[in-house]
Amino acid sequence: MRVKVIVFDLDDTLYPEIEFVQSGFAAVSEYFFSLYPKHSKESLYTMMLQELEENGRGKVFDVVLEYLGCKSKKMIRKALSIYRFHTPTLTLPQESLEILEYYSNQNIPLYIVTDGNKIVQNNKIQALDVAPFIKTSFITHRYGKIHAKPSPYCFVKIAQKEGVKYEDIVYIADNINKDFVGIKKLGFRTIRIKQGMFLKTQKSQEFHAECEIERLLELKKILKGKD
Repeated sequence: MRVKVIVFDLDDTLYPEIEFVQSGFAAVSEYFFSLYPKHSKESLYTMMLQELEENGRGKVFDVVLEYLGCKSKKMIRKALSIYRFHTPTLTLPQESLEILEYYSNQNIPLYIVTDGNKIVQNNKIQALDVAPFIKTSFITHRYGKIHAKPSPYCFVKIAQKEGVKYEDIVYIADNINKDFVGIKKLGFRTIRIKQGMFLKTQKSQEFHAECEIERLLELKKILKGKD
C-alpha cells in the first residue's frame, strides 16, 4: 500500500486507553481521600478498578461514593470533572514511538484524528509528547460534534492541506463501529489495528477496514512511502 500521508487515531491505537482510565481513577481517588482520609487512596483506587472490571465504566464513581456514604449528583459531577480534565500520566509505547520515528524520518506527513472532548483529548496528546512527530492533531469536536467520525470532515481537511488525493491518505484506527465507514467510500485507505475495547466487535463489510493488523510494527511491511 503506497501512501503519501499517514493518519493515526489516538485512543487504543497509539496508546492503550486503559492508561488514561487508570490515571483518572488515581486523580479521583486522591480527591476522595482528601475528603475522607480514613479510607486510603489505594483502597479507593482498587475499588474503582474492580467495579470497572466487573461492570464497566457506567457506575464506577456511584459505587465508591455510595460506599463512602456521600453519593449525590453534585459529587458524581465533581468526580467526573476531575476524571475527564485531570492532567493524565501516560506513556507512549515503545512500538508507537518506533513507528512515528520510522515514518517521520521518511518525511511522510503524520497526523492524528481523534474524537472526544477537545480539552481531554488535547491533554492526552500533550501527555504522550507526540508533537515532534505529528504535523497536526485534529480533535474533531473542535469543529462541532457533527464532524466527529464517521464524518470525513477532518480527513478532507488533511487532503486539502497536503494537496493530495484521498487515496494517498491512510487511516490507522481501532473502532470498527465508526472509524472507517465514512471515509472508505470516498477512497481513503484504511487499516484496523485489532486491540482495545472494540477488538471483538462484529460489523457488516461496509464498516471494515481494507486490512487488519495486530501490532503497529506490522505497518512497516504494509505501508510504502511516497515515490
